Amino acid sequence: MTAAPPGPAFSVHDIPFSTYGSWFDISPVVAEKTYAEDLHLVSHQNGMHAVLRLAPLDPATGGRAETHVEATPGLLSWIGDGGRVDLAYESPDTVRLRGSGPSFGVFAAARTLTPFSGTYFFHDPAAGAHVFTSYETGRRYRVTLLSGTIVEAVGDQALGSADRGVRVAADPDAAWEIAVEELDTARPPYSSAATFDDIVESARGAYADFVDAVAPWRSPATPAAELAAYVVWSATVRPTGLVTRPGVLMSKHWMDKVWSWDHCFNALALAPGCPELALDQFHLPFDHQDDSGALPDSVTHSEVLRNFVKPPIHGWAFGRLRRRLPTPPGRAELSLAYARLERWTDFWLTARRAPGTELPYYQHGNDSGWDNATTFDPARVVVTADLAAFLVLQLHELAALAEELDRPDEADRWTRVADQIRTALLDQLWTGDRFVARGAGTGDTWSSAGLLDLMPIALGEHLPDEVSGTLADHIKAHLTPYGLATERTTSPHYLADGYWRGPIWAPATVLVEDGLRRAGHHRLADDISARFRALCETHGFAENFDALTGTGLRDRAYTWTASSYLLLAEAYAHRDGH
Repeated sequence: MTAAPPGPAFSVHDIPFSTYGSWFDISPVVAEKTYAEDLHLVSHQNGMHAVLRLAPLDPATGGRAETHVEATPGLLSWIGDGGRVDLAYESPDTVRLRGSGPSFGVFAAARTLTPFSGTYFFHDPAAGAHVFTSYETGRRYRVTLLSGTIVEAVGDQALGSADRGVRVAADPDAAWEIAVEELDTARPPYSSAATFDDIVESARGAYADFVDAVAPWRSPATPAAELAAYVVWSATVRPTGLVTRPGVLMSKHWMDKVWSWDHCFNALALAPGCPELALDQFHLPFDHQDDSGALPDSVTHSEVLRNFVKPPIHGWAFGRLRRRLPTPPGRAELSLAYARLERWTDFWLTARRAPGTELPYYQHGNDSGWDNATTFDPARVVVTADLAAFLVLQLHELAALAEELDRPDEADRWTRVADQIRTALLDQLWTGDRFVARGAGTGDTWSSAGLLDLMPIALGEHLPDEVSGTLADHIKAHLTPYGLATERTTSPHYLADGYWRGPIWAPATVLVEDGLRRAGHHRLADDISARFRALCETHGFAENFDALTGTGLRDRAYTWTASSYLLLAEAYAHRDGH
């Protein structure tokens, strides 16, 4: 059997080391924008929590050994002059570590244990292992010695403030090896016939299979495809808690949730190669749709937030998704999607339209997904053109689904409502040169230098040519060498790290590129795609990017950025025959 290739090298400072299905990663990132000197086992159950500190140690002094870290999808290594330590995932809840040269410490990240916080540590005689039990995650972390010697165990059963953990070292002329498991309450003592090399090969093979599925089109012309696939693969978690299906978190750094529009871009990227996983991504937030039809703001292991919603891009997304699936979805799948999209649409048509008005409104910038965009500076409860445009696309998708489900009367009704909202959008918010926003309570209108005002380009073929042409001209003013700035760089409100007030974002890029292409502006769409792909190939898959330097900002391992790269790179590969 041919060995699986190791895959792309990456920095754990930017991208956590993890595996498909796991709820924990190995990373120096221990909290939002917080980097530790040592790598940690960081769990994402009950929030993000650094549980264990992992440290190569000098066997003579017990102090930290000088090493550097190397990572590829199947193997993480600490390498120094005195030897190396390797780590690989045996399963989503178990890692194996092997070392020669340095000894190694596995310690509780928190020194303080209270009745309600911290990590308790003890030796479990039934399992023949040492166990850390974490208040924060509600899980246990069991360390089993497979070879070598435990030369030190500190803090066994200690209360209050104390160091807690074990230090392992090699026997003469042999490597040491341990297994670290994340478990609930109890399981049989650890046992495995697999060698460490077997585990590495299996992990590499699982990643290679995923890359071949989601990016079979990759070539030297799309050099970041394999790393983008790793970001998505390693951020996928198994169903646990409130995550009802296999779910792609936005990151296994601090953005460790599924927000109710981010998931659409992951679903689209996965659709051709992993259709079941793609449909799971689309439906996961809908599993928590409330009685009003609203989707939650976000979902994660132990929390569903409903204080805001997200924009209704789901009709647009499902239309693209079902066309990208290798096998067209059957009647049952179409019926489920139709029912869920219908309720989501009714929410906007009822709960978010003032009496006697035709256009829906956001209650806050967070509802739009563009939290602090300058469109929302004059007011927060606002009728915006992007919202109406997304709703029109969703209504058209409902009409198409109704036709396929042999419901012609419903199809006609959705088409009529789509036409009414489109007409109102153009009559009430289009000035002849741009779209304006309108206060839902005051009726006052205004425009901004934000890209959000131009997002009706997503309507594509549903826009009059003169409107799409004018929008395309305005969009060009947002282009920097790296892509689309969310606030014009000449605006007095532009901020290099201003979230939606300047930086480049993946979802805006994909939506604008798609709308331009459907409206016939192919050259501009090609340019936007090329700049964003080059940005990711140079600066990785950050949450967003400085529009003038390209530097990655905020969370550096964001899955909707990786998925957006995969979408644009795949389209480029097919379009240009690479």
